[in-house]
Amino acid sequence: MSLQRIPRWGVARVTVALLGLALIAFGVFGAAGALPAYAVGTVHSPIVGSGSTWSANALQAWIRNVWANYQWKITYSESGSTQGRNDFANGTSDFGVSEIPYAIANSNEADIRPSREFAYMPIVAGGTAFMYNLEIGGKRVTNLRLSGDTIAKIFTGVITRWDDPQVKVDNPALVLPSIPIVPVVRSDGSGATAQVSIWLRQEHAGLWDAYCPKVGRPLVNDHCGVTSNYPVIPGSGFVARSGSNGVAGYVALPHAVGAITFVEYSYALNSGYPVAKVLNGAGYYTEPTAQNVAVGLLSAQINEDTASPEYLTQDLTNVYTSADPRTYSLSSYSYSILPTALGGSFTENKGLTLADFGAYFLCEGQQSAEVLGYSPLPINLVQAGQKQLQKVPGGNPVIKGITDCNNPTFSPDGSNKLANEAPYPADCDKQGPTQCTTGTGGAKDTPTGAGAATGPGAATAAGDETGAGGGPAAGDGQQAAGSEGVLDAETAPVIVAASPQSIPVAAVSLLPSLAMAGFGGGLFAFSAIPPILGKRGRTSLLPDPTDGITDTSRGLTRS
Repeated sequence: MSLQRIPRWGVARVTVALLGLALIAFGVFGAAGALPAYAVGTVHSPIVGSGSTWSANALQAWIRNVWANYQWKITYSESGSTQGRNDFANGTSDFGVSEIPYAIANSNEADIRPSREFAYMPIVAGGTAFMYNLEIGGKRVTNLRLSGDTIAKIFTGVITRWDDPQVKVDNPALVLPSIPIVPVVRSDGSGATAQVSIWLRQEHAGLWDAYCPKVGRPLVNDHCGVTSNYPVIPGSGFVARSGSNGVAGYVALPHAVGAITFVEYSYALNSGYPVAKVLNGAGYYTEPTAQNVAVGLLSAQINEDTASPEYLTQDLTNVYTSADPRTYSLSSYSYSILPTALGGSFTENKGLTLADFGAYFLCEGQQSAEVLGYSPLPINLVQAGQKQLQKVPGGNPVIKGITDCNNPTFSPDGSNKLANEAPYPADCDKQGPTQCTTGTGGAKDTPTGAGAATGPGAATAAGDETGAGGGPAAGDGQQAAGSEGVLDAETAPVIVAASPQSIPVAAVSLLPSLAMAGFGGGLFAFSAIPPILGKRGRTSLLPDPTDGITDTSRGLTRS
């Protein structure tokens, strides 16, 4: 019997070793793929932003909050959406804020997309309100109602006096004064102006088109174009002021009786002045409370094409015409313009601050949105915004889900809790011969009936048993939308329910890959090390399997 040298490292060990090597490879490449494209910042460097005054009250409150809690230094200049887009494009700011994207359609104003790489991210929702200063017999009017057609005629100079018959139709309970209407518009480039001009172009094209030639503006695609700079006819009685504070401040002047402006709802709350209830597609007059805005934005069409440069921008066409009685027709949300590449003065450390700030206001920051006069973002926009934050170089934000985000719109089934619980308007808010006397905006506690001359159609919301569609009325034992105590941005509560964001998402996402690589290494070691450590050339004394077999081809027998 002869001896045969065979390895003791059998097929099983080879298989285990190969499996281990495969797991190591997958783990290493998986870990490499999980790493961010840029290094994560190591310290929170100060950042600078500029843009929207529409969003400014919310932004400034959040900025104060993160400074007080985390010492993140953020400076924001309330320069208007147009300037904010320009500053970002020129690289003079780290982020911008705007109500409209670059290169908006149907506009003849130069606003090209910058060469700087960027992404849009929703910040906060709200309603563009029509804040006014009106008195009857020396008493303030707080329950004014206006249809979209009436508003369009006021801001195109067709209706010029408060006792115009069309204004009277909207307000059957008011004996309106025979005084001039003073429209107050923005003198600077403004996202609010752009939003109003989009609405005018889509919903009241005839009036807007007729206005263009009067102010020397050319038509765009056969219609008066979208603009961020409101056109004014010299000598028309319009007043132009810079910034949201500028237009709201003018209307709030004691001598500005008869003035009306468009501005974010927050500014009316802060100034203590009422806003007009606007007629919606269901035939009800509503104001831009957080709930009514949330309902309205359920009809917004969001660009969900992640490959589009307009990803997450909004089309509000269906909001303007929504048939839900609770809708506020001029609801919208604003965007932050985020850098997605390093360059100029933007570093990884600035990216760390910007991404963490964004993660904060998408979740905890939204808690204070309503008290500041805004409406919290719904879950779909928050989740999309979180993905946009992950594109910021140097950032590594904590991504939170439904249970720990602390956003007041979230519900376990993913629906908008704020919209689901929104009260229906009272019957006296329905278009017709009656009119609620309750106040609105910053004057909600001052009913018009308290001393002001009123007509026979005056009614109180509290007297109605049901609201629109049989739903609960705002005054029927239920707190009316927006009836919580209002605080301005300086005195808003500091609401932080989360600890500082110190656990990078990438570190969490690396664990599965590293575990896979480690397990693979263990398998390889288990299979490879024993044979290597064994004696080289060690043999086993096993019988030769050919012993005793006759080789018929050669006539030999092995022995």
